[in-house]
Amino acid sequence: MDSRFLGIPELTETPSVAVVVDVMRACTVAAWAFARGAERIVLAESLDDALALKARRPEWVALKDGAPAPGFDAVNSPGLLRSTYLGGRTVIQKTTAGTVGALAVKEASLVLCAGFVVAEATAGFLRQRGCEDVTFVVTGEDGRAEEDLACAQYIAGRVTEAGADATAFLRRAAESRAATELTEGVREGAHRDDVALCLEVDRFPFAMVATLEDSLMVLRPRGVSASTGGTSA
Repeated sequence: MDSRFLGIPELTETPSVAVVVDVMRACTVAAWAFARGAERIVLAESLDDALALKARRPEWVALKDGAPAPGFDAVNSPGLLRSTYLGGRTVIQKTTAGTVGALAVKEASLVLCAGFVVAEATAGFLRQRGCEDVTFVVTGEDGRAEEDLACAQYIAGRVTEAGADATAFLRRAAESRAATELTEGVREGAHRDDVALCLEVDRFPFAMVATLEDSLMVLRPRGVSASTGGTSA
């Protein structure tokens, strides 16, 4: 598999297959939302768009980065979201980097969103589709976020070598700027367990596929066939 690792500003053309990586914390939060029963996640272009969607559909759950704010039901924290039951509900998500990265490649033929928590399922999905040319979108810090690059490289390696060791990649992520800021309480809307939850490998047995539905970029969980080396739905 031919892999490229690009920051959002480096996306000068639409890739055929894109894997959007935001370990701390958008993609980890998305995976937790599905684990807590969410049916789908609508990725909002802006905070105003998220609030407009929420106003039209008040039963939807809106979440954002940072501190709690009027109109939003939750913040972008796996530690805080894990106790919320979302059975059958639609979540609106707007974050600083993860949702921006997914929307930047919305015209790609296949868009996956990923973190360590769905690493093998994501790799399995790419194997299942026989993807030969994949662009990994390293969303944090304009492509320099070490936790996102480490996760992207780990997933790329697992596509061809399912038993690849995660230890070195997790160490890089644990020593990243994002991990330090979360641990030290620099970032608002965080839980003390966020870093640990973001560094759990293969916590969930599904990949996350984003597609355009009625002009909205919508993320849904997708099981992976066991025959690909991934996990079954």
